[in-house]
Amino acid sequence: MHSSARVQLIRHGPGARGLRLGLGPGLRPARALKQLQQLLNDHSFWAQGRSLRALGQMLRGSAAAVSLWQGGQLVGFCRASSDGLFRAVVWDVVVAPELQGQGLGRQLVEALLAQPPLRRVERVYLMTSNSAGFYRQLGFEAVGSQQLMLRINMPSGP
Repeated sequence: MHSSARVQLIRHGPGARGLRLGLGPGLRPARALKQLQQLLNDHSFWAQGRSLRALGQMLRGSAAAVSLWQGGQLVGFCRASSDGLFRAVVWDVVVAPELQGQGLGRQLVEALLAQPPLRRVERVYLMTSNSAGFYRQLGFEAVGSQQLMLRINMPSGP
């Protein structure tokens, strides 16, 4: 899609129902879940290979999400989980590479943090492998007193 076309930001409430139903701007059918799958497959290393069913469940469990559209094309996305009071975690921030450097990532994250389930949360966490400088510009800081811990659960049998 031509990068000079207008980009539209859409705020999704808890569960991101419109995205799960495949709707894009103006609640028009856009195969949005399939487009989200493609965006993540093409432009993230951490979220490749997620099934449509898993993406639907992921959205259903999200406190808020924000998407960026250029015409009928999904070009950016982020989401968060939260208890709405004490803690939130930002996940899956992605902007198509041809649109990076235009402030769209900042718009995505700022719009997400302004959503009702997140705007008064005491602490907002995120993890990044290679974009710490970007997130510092948005007010996040590295925390040396904490350590990232990970437990990988293997799927159980049939």
